[in-house]
Amino acid sequence: MRKFVNSVTDFIVSEDGPTAVEYAVMMALIIVVCLAAVTSVGSKANAKFTKVSGYLT
Repeated sequence: MRKFVNSVTDFIVSEDGPTAVEYAVMMALIIVVCLAAVTSVGSKANAKFTKVSGYLT
């Protein structure tokens, strides 16, 4: 257990720890923005297809 605690402490103290966390936060924000964009575009496309379908029937 002591070895694990030391390795976690070394990771946090080194420059790699904060950098990895920053990249993870940026990736999470990018994913959230992409999901929001896809949801918005999907809803608008669905509405357009429904409208066209109504004209065809």
